[in-house]
Amino acid sequence: MRAVILDGKGSIEVAEIDDPVAGAGEVVIAPEAVGICGTDIHLASGDYPTGTFPVVPGHEFAGTIVEVGSGVNGFTVGDRVCVDPNVACGRCDQCQAGAVNLCRNLVPIGVTSNGAVAELVKVPTSVVFALPDGIDWTTAALIEPLACVLHALGRVDPVAGKRVLIYGAGSIGLLAAALVKARGAASIDIVEPSPVRREAALEFGANNAYAPGERTTERDVDLVIEASGHPSAVKDAIAKLAERGTLLQMGVVSPTASIDLFPYDLFDRELSFVGSQSLATSYPAAVEAIKELPELASRMVTHTFGLADYAAALEAAHSESARKVHILPQR
Repeated sequence: MRAVILDGKGSIEVAEIDDPVAGAGEVVIAPEAVGICGTDIHLASGDYPTGTFPVVPGHEFAGTIVEVGSGVNGFTVGDRVCVDPNVACGRCDQCQAGAVNLCRNLVPIGVTSNGAVAELVKVPTSVVFALPDGIDWTTAALIEPLACVLHALGRVDPVAGKRVLIYGAGSIGLLAAALVKARGAASIDIVEPSPVRREAALEFGANNAYAPGERTTERDVDLVIEASGHPSAVKDAIAKLAERGTLLQMGVVSPTASIDLFPYDLFDRELSFVGSQSLATSYPAAVEAIKELPELASRMVTHTFGLADYAAALEAAHSESARKVHILPQR
């Protein structure tokens, strides 16, 4: 089969590799749509500390089952499915505490095991979900990022009545804006350098959209959602928090980046810093929630590419006009 191979040093190769074979408790899926996110961009450049290389990327995906391994119940060839990419061990202390995204032995598909930017991908059925009727492939590949935002908001709920500031109007920032609006946020501001993305932010529910440096008031928001991954944004976000405000860090920041932090602010203003990594146990909720968002894909997915054009797809993901970029491996 054809697959994209990343070496963690910036090389992107489309190669012929062996077809995966379903083992016990596994299925092989032909991916129909695969989203690109910040994790993939970091993987391609080698700036992702937990990546294992070489690797086939692709963790936001849905497709059709083409092979079923022994001992599999509930799935058959031809089923339309979507996949939670985090394969947790279920045994470690973090799994036992319900923090499966922090599993000590986590195997994230498309990060440390081969993912879906390929004609075929093998996954255990423990992370496979039946796709609801009427959900197209493009929408289905948005379930994973939606689950990430649902998990993040679950870390800071309730958001009703709160003044919210979001850094970054990429796909995660836009989804966050839509969800906090639906949950009754008092106001939603977004900081984003791209004029095109600032317009998108207003479309997705923001009351105001600012270029960096334009929003000069400080200590006037209750919740900051940092979805850009830029250290300068994190530093600015802390200055914007009101007393007992919360910083929710969703953006993937370089592991070598650092900022100045004044511990007195934590003490004096009773601030809370909350991290949100991946999706934890929110995937089933996202499968249900996607049914209530019938126009999400048409508003969110701006670019599609074939498997052979993965490098161009990554380039597009950096562009101002991109909201979400998808690979269609069967094209």
